[in-house]
Amino acid sequence: MSKTALITGATAGIGKACAELFARQGYNLILTGRRQDRLEQLAEQLNNSYNIRIAVAAFDIRRQEEVTHHLESLPAEWKQVDVLVNNAGLSQGLDPIQNGNYADWDTMIDTNIKGLLYASKIVSNWMIAQGHGHIVNLGSIAGKNVYANGNVYCATKAAVDALSQGMRIDLLSHNIKVTAIHPGAVETEFSEVRFKGDKERAKKVYEGFTPLSAEDVADTIWFVASRPAHVNINDLVLMPTAQANATTFNKKTS
Repeated sequence: MSKTALITGATAGIGKACAELFARQGYNLILTGRRQDRLEQLAEQLNNSYNIRIAVAAFDIRRQEEVTHHLESLPAEWKQVDVLVNNAGLSQGLDPIQNGNYADWDTMIDTNIKGLLYASKIVSNWMIAQGHGHIVNLGSIAGKNVYANGNVYCATKAAVDALSQGMRIDLLSHNIKVTAIHPGAVETEFSEVRFKGDKERAKKVYEGFTPLSAEDVADTIWFVASRPAHVNINDLVLMPTAQANATTFNKKTS
């Protein structure tokens, strides 16, 4: 019997890489994100390559009404979700707390914490009804090691860490697994979004070492999702070999 994965933030980066990997493994997919055109393009590509069933839902994860409407409007057969990958997340700005931008704070809190909660509340109830499931939350090394000017972003990812622990306890009696994945430096659109489209500044973040790729993180997510039914990996941190913690790197200069 085929399984189904719901992936938030599937239009780029880690979410897109997860979609491709889970599709390759024969999963049917529910793909969400804000960019309808990218979702449809990805769905067509994966359907042609792997002949799986795919549903797309374009909405803003920050808007509770949109999340509820689009997910609850799915046909009943799509509500049998085996794996939820709470991937949608971002960082905005890199300012000391006294210079922080209120809009940036709201965007990070609404996306990284509240959006995760909105999706998890709905899908966890589907999983409870079917008696099993696995929720994978994308945290960050920023949730483990706070760094200068990371303040609010680090706080949102620390919240993901804490929420994952709480969800694991609350959902334990319902046979639902919960895993938190905390990557170090991953070269995706992350830094470009943080620096609001400044490609040159974003590129410099990854100079002098080999960062993780979106595919590296997706491969790790697949690993935890493919463990036997009696095995749950609660918490996993992965780093580039050249990174020791949030701020310590072995960078080569040319």
